[in-house]
Amino acid sequence: MEADSLALAATAPPSHTGVILIPKIPHLEFCLACRELVPEFRDRKPNALVQVAVLDAHEQGIIAYACTEVVEGTRDPLFLTGVSLSPDWPVYEESLIKLSVYDVKDKSHQTSSFLGSASFSVADLLKSKDQQLSLSLRTADDSAAVGTVVVCRLKMGEIEDGEVDHIAADTHQKCTLVCESGTTNDKDNGPLMNAVFKNPVCKVYRFQTVDSKLMLVREQMAECTLSFSIPMQLLGLFIQEDSCRIQDLNDLGELSPHWDNLRRDVITRYSQLIKTYQDTLAELEKLTGPAFKPSCSKAQKYLEFIPINLHTQRMRVTCPRKTDSFYDVITVGAPAAHFQGFKNGGLQKLLSRYEAEKKSYSTAYQCIYYSPENTAKAREILSTVAQLQPLICGLADRLLLATQQRSSHTLRDALKSLAEKTEQFVHALKDELVKSALLALHAARPGYVSKSQMSSQPEAHSTPTQNQSQILNPNQTPEPDAVVCNNVAGSQSPPKRENPPPPKRQDIPHHKEYDEEEWDRVWANVAKSLNCVIAMVDRLQEQDNNKQESTPDQALADVITSHNPATDWRDQLSPLVVALKDCVSEVAERASKSMTFVLLQKASCSTPYGLQLQQRRDTVFSQALAALACGFVMRLYAGIEDKGFLRQLHSVGVVAQFESLLSTYSEEIGMLEDMEVGISDLQRVTFRITEAASDDPTNLQPTVTGRRDHYTVEVPLPLQAFQTLPDELRQGKLLQVIPVLFNVGINEQQTIAERFGDISLQERINQRNFDILEAYYKSLSTKVPLECLPCFQTQADVKELLETLGQNVVTKKRKNVEILWLAGAICRRLNGIRFTSCKSAKDRTSMSVTLEQCALLRDEHQLHKDYFVRALDCMRSRLAQGEGAQWDDPEAGSVANHKPASRHFYPIALLLVSSHLLVVWLILSLVFLLAKYQ
Repeated sequence: MEADSLALAATAPPSHTGVILIPKIPHLEFCLACRELVPEFRDRKPNALVQVAVLDAHEQGIIAYACTEVVEGTRDPLFLTGVSLSPDWPVYEESLIKLSVYDVKDKSHQTSSFLGSASFSVADLLKSKDQQLSLSLRTADDSAAVGTVVVCRLKMGEIEDGEVDHIAADTHQKCTLVCESGTTNDKDNGPLMNAVFKNPVCKVYRFQTVDSKLMLVREQMAECTLSFSIPMQLLGLFIQEDSCRIQDLNDLGELSPHWDNLRRDVITRYSQLIKTYQDTLAELEKLTGPAFKPSCSKAQKYLEFIPINLHTQRMRVTCPRKTDSFYDVITVGAPAAHFQGFKNGGLQKLLSRYEAEKKSYSTAYQCIYYSPENTAKAREILSTVAQLQPLICGLADRLLLATQQRSSHTLRDALKSLAEKTEQFVHALKDELVKSALLALHAARPGYVSKSQMSSQPEAHSTPTQNQSQILNPNQTPEPDAVVCNNVAGSQSPPKRENPPPPKRQDIPHHKEYDEEEWDRVWANVAKSLNCVIAMVDRLQEQDNNKQESTPDQALADVITSHNPATDWRDQLSPLVVALKDCVSEVAERASKSMTFVLLQKASCSTPYGLQLQQRRDTVFSQALAALACGFVMRLYAGIEDKGFLRQLHSVGVVAQFESLLSTYSEEIGMLEDMEVGISDLQRVTFRITEAASDDPTNLQPTVTGRRDHYTVEVPLPLQAFQTLPDELRQGKLLQVIPVLFNVGINEQQTIAERFGDISLQERINQRNFDILEAYYKSLSTKVPLECLPCFQTQADVKELLETLGQNVVTKKRKNVEILWLAGAICRRLNGIRFTSCKSAKDRTSMSVTLEQCALLRDEHQLHKDYFVRALDCMRSRLAQGEGAQWDDPEAGSVANHKPASRHFYPIALLLVSSHLLVVWLILSLVFLLAKYQ
């Protein structure tokens, strides 16, 4: 019966249970041990390794699927690494599994000799007593027995509470049972996870604890569909935003020849950037295959927006009498513009150099220099106007619709919303930048003549320097004697222009020579129109109340004399609402043109490489956002039933801690500079949880909206999951993510940098992000009870950890990896999202992740000290695991046929190599090169 259910599980669709659908977990998992192995030479003990192959019953082919770690120097090895068949692997009763045992003679060269093999079917294992098989190992010619292999099925569910004595030698003891298939608490492969995370690869281990019991550990790594979907959505938004920018430039109207030439040049460059993005998007839409970009493709142009090796990794731990624990981490290559290279540095250096040179460019191109703060403010005002203007018009129409219902409550609510958004609109435009930009735009019109020219032409030419300096300073406030006219009925038409020859640079007027009353009147008309609407609504409601208080006879007479009270209300209010909408439209048009003119100055001054910097920044941001969206979705899915986490999420947001292992030497300096800017730009991103249209995976994909100054990622959830969320989340509250970056170089290049180079970049990054993390914790402490945070066995107070981290950040210590340890521990205790990065998310990243996992097993789950190194070696070994043969090297791709590989990563100590060992290594390398070329 159990065999039948296992076979059916391979094809049966998942069903609904509670909030989360029943997960599709690995169908079959088992552990291995050998007894009385006979090596090729009787005088030595073998170094045993078992290769596992699956015989596809339908394809009639043998596929190398997995192999264990190497257990050295024993005839009775017990392997800590188990076998976990992929969730997508079709397992049937008749499926055969072949076990081949090898004696590994030299791990570095992967030389081994075949000892023997044995085979069994899935039905044999499921129908056996205690689901355990003892199989005889036979030689290749089936002439002799060379030992016994023991197969024990691992059930995912409940763990047996029994002591284990002499685990290394006792191969008869029953294997630990963990996680029965179909438990609703399994979060590894629910339909939510399967919609976004693809091609999972599982590895299982059994380790001994300090109290002589067994824990079972499962690692699961998966690809993420957001690796491509988020960058492709961003490319579409970039194209849309830049196309709107071109349209805004065209809408500026007629400009003088000088400014018109600059505008045409900027439009040409924007068009080139749009064409580049369109070509890249077209190439990405053609791609099929794995949902990640391998590091060998990091310099390909059409893949530059895709993050490198973006994968999720989850470790699940089950111990006796304890709730299962989950530890998640996102691994990704450092967000950087690899295609553009790092010859001139990264974004941080290039942006600083660009801002320093922009003033000279503004003089050369006769542009007005605006500071980065002012250009950022101009983008913010444009975004606010584009958002609020249609919203105000919609609320105004809603107010008119409410008059037809004659409901006082509905009318008052509509008026309140309209007043709030209109006041927000007026406040956003109450900025001196708008006023100064209107002046600059007015002076850029063809045939413009200043008032001073009209009244006193010689005086205007006698002081060109003063006039030019005034217009070049957009932050200067108006003169005290500037007149502000509040006469709504006054003229709103611009001053009549003469038609002399095109003005020269010195003709730009002083601020006080420009008639500011026109803008003040137009701007003030919005508030005055709103006040008129409010007064009319109050008067209509007062009249309605008076009618209700009148005598019945008088009320009847009023009804007879009034044809349609609702129509009367609408007729009286409609002209005022139309006037308000017209005023808002006029102000929005003028403000948009003035801010577009500000951005025109920035784009004009950016020659020759301003838009190249924008493209580089877009590239880095795209990679960073894809990683962040992946981490947020994974953290949300894991904590969807955690009320404390959800409260923290909508109250103060969640921290996203990026751990970087880049060195501050050579081109990795440029990568780190790119990464710093990219992670900092993530502060412009918010998240919103929405209700999915259906449970179809295509409707569960996150979407991105917005512009470069602010993006919102919408994460849809199925109806059942969405209804369990707090009201704040269901109402669409924007959720903050606080990104922090900590970097410590750990390779040999960092040793050179610390000896002979400069590590100030790393020190500045760590100090700045420590301040951000400390501020977040203070905010969290005041708004969220500490009971909402997770509990750990090591009861280290977060405040104490922060103090220790602060001390380590300012301490001058080489390769101070304690910074990364403390930052990671704080992140996990704050319900944060963990990221680990190096150049390609391969060797250094996997070393860091596996070391952290073993440390968690030791500190939180009492891993036996004698098993720490073995556990580390097991997790770091590269195993050929069917479609997931790329476990530690994701770039291997989904390849079915792999040779058994037992190469281990170097120990972590070699990453922290001392300067003395480095010198020895350099000398030996030089000797080797000389010998080779002689």
